[in-house]
Amino acid sequence: MALIVQKYGGTSVGSVERIQTVAQRIHKTVQNGNSVVVVVSAMGKTTDTLVSLAKAITENPSRREMDMLLSTGEQVSIALMTMALQQIGQPAISLTGAQVGIVTEAEHSRARILSIKPDRIQRHLNRSEVVVVAGFQGISNIDDLEITTLGRGGSDTSAVALAAALKADFCEIYTDVPGILTTDPRLVSDAQLMAEITCDEMLELASLGAKVLHPRAVEIARNYGVSLVVRSSWSDQPGTLVVSPIPKPRSLEGLEITKAVDGVEFDRDQAKVALLRVPDHPGIAARLFGEIAHQKVDVDLIIQSIHEGNSNDIAFTVVKNVLTKAEAVAEAIAPALRSYPANPQEAEVIVEKGVAKIAIAGAGMIGRPGIAAKMFKTLAEANINIEMIATSEVKVSCVIDQEDGDRAIEALCNAFDVDLSPVPVTAKTVAMSPPVRGVALDMKQAQIAIRHVKDRPGMAASIFGVLAEHNISVDTIIQSQRCRIVAGMPTRDIAFTVAQGDVKGACLALNSLSDGFDEVLVDEDIAKVSIVGAGMVGQPGIAAKFFDALASQKINIKMIATSEIKISCVVPKEEGIKALKAVHQAFELAGKETVEVPA
Repeated sequence: MALIVQKYGGTSVGSVERIQTVAQRIHKTVQNGNSVVVVVSAMGKTTDTLVSLAKAITENPSRREMDMLLSTGEQVSIALMTMALQQIGQPAISLTGAQVGIVTEAEHSRARILSIKPDRIQRHLNRSEVVVVAGFQGISNIDDLEITTLGRGGSDTSAVALAAALKADFCEIYTDVPGILTTDPRLVSDAQLMAEITCDEMLELASLGAKVLHPRAVEIARNYGVSLVVRSSWSDQPGTLVVSPIPKPRSLEGLEITKAVDGVEFDRDQAKVALLRVPDHPGIAARLFGEIAHQKVDVDLIIQSIHEGNSNDIAFTVVKNVLTKAEAVAEAIAPALRSYPANPQEAEVIVEKGVAKIAIAGAGMIGRPGIAAKMFKTLAEANINIEMIATSEVKVSCVIDQEDGDRAIEALCNAFDVDLSPVPVTAKTVAMSPPVRGVALDMKQAQIAIRHVKDRPGMAASIFGVLAEHNISVDTIIQSQRCRIVAGMPTRDIAFTVAQGDVKGACLALNSLSDGFDEVLVDEDIAKVSIVGAGMVGQPGIAAKFFDALASQKINIKMIATSEIKISCVVPKEEGIKALKAVHQAFELAGKETVEVPA
């Protein structure tokens, strides 16, 4: 007998008929010899209706009262679902988040789960009852009994947290698509169903706008080794297995308040190649990295900074034993990248041998503004300058002077109270994973560029620290390679992306800094296209194929940023969907069947 936690979203329980259909599925699962805990969301558009009611009374309702209001949506669902189960002869009981012992922070509308007391659920399971739980909600503590809600993705989070607390065999997330797809089927009709995906890959896709699973739920699954399956409510297809790594032993106390950072990684075997003042037009990155791939040179980090005039900078890192070949390729192709081949001021090749890469890693940094800022501040306090920055959902990497390595390791380990970890590249993971698992498109970001930031330790810390103080989450961060002397001081540009809704707050926060840069520029006319795949490690040519797919459609790249398992390009917004389709086709991710997505 297995213990299974099943979660059904608002679409799956959007009508009486759908509730009855889901009840039959749950009953069948029990008849197959399993114990079942069910987590449900509010029916259909119930939450939107409740929000509209509140807005009709006041434009600024208190968060506490919004939690009281919105938590009623799930209570309707659990009662109706339990009635439907009882009607077909299946013993069942409905329980609120408070009744099953989900204890959260005292943060209304965005609480994180502190602990779960599963004793009551276990008693009902021992009586062969299905326990139907209200997702999205909990209580702040046993004394005050304040109802709290978990924010966006709260029902996913409730389900996976319950699975972790109950040590369930599986957590099944039921949705309106057959599982996790290679891209958004609403935009690309031949998106293909994945049989499996790793938690790290899913974290990247979830953060990039793939709405099947919320990153918080994936984070819990990763931390506690929960076996997660995403399936369709409307078919019996097996869905997609989200593969969790073998977890480190960790307490269920502070369940979502785990350490943001699990470890510090350091790699001395790095060298940097930069091309400065590269003419800005479609196909440049494709030509450069196409030739690098042709020479079988594997590239680690890649960045392309914001444009200055009609040019930008491209930089990448390689292991030292291929530096000579990488430099030769860059020098050989540089004249072909120039507007005038004999102009040495364009596509100037710069090589740095004495660099190293240091990174902080941990799924707990998701959605927590300030982690990158803390890293930058820690390095600044140790008087360590940052040469390159690369970010992902679960890692922030910085390229620094190799001589600063030991001090950087000690400072970051002390700041985050963690140990130095081995650099995690496993042949097994690479061999098992395809180079590219999926392609994502995010049309709801804006690019903010800060011009002429003084090139001294502490400036990145100041900038991202003030953004964190204003609770603004930053996504892609790029620091230009070009150094410009302004008023006798060396300066560089820094650019990053944020959600469009955070642009005004970010600008206000940055304007509160009195010194250190010249101006702040905003570009909301962008889209971010990303490829994700654990198998791209050690596979020359993946970036080149990505860039070539964009070049074939004459799509210009505004920014490039990479991590070990993700490559992202910022492109003009009007080209976003065309870019997504081109990249999906280039990596041959199309399925043979069209995926139907219910309205």
